[in-house]
Amino acid sequence: MAQHSAKGAQLQVITANRLRDGEVVYFSAPTTWVVDLKDASIADGADALEGLLAQANTAPCATDVLDIYPFEVAKDTSGALAPASVRETIRAAGPTVRTDLGKQTELR
Repeated sequence: MAQHSAKGAQLQVITANRLRDGEVVYFSAPTTWVVDLKDASIADGADALEGLLAQANTAPCATDVLDIYPFEVAKDTSGALAPASVRETIRAAGPTVRTDLGKQTELR
């Protein structure tokens, strides 16, 4: 399993970077990469993760992305997905500098 996954992590999502523009994307089974974490397919447990990773790596759209790996997510009190690590939180929200640019402007 990838270094970004904690041992025993229950819920995980597959991520990568889109080659065309470097955008962070998430795998939505069976064959799509999406930009919103809420639209990603969720693997619940090790067996589900193994199957989801296999789909992500062999789907025709796998050639559109770079650095496919899983990471742990959790559901917040409203049931929405949230990255469990700071690294993935930053990747989902955009750079930590110049918050007047990028995805951060949409969050205001």
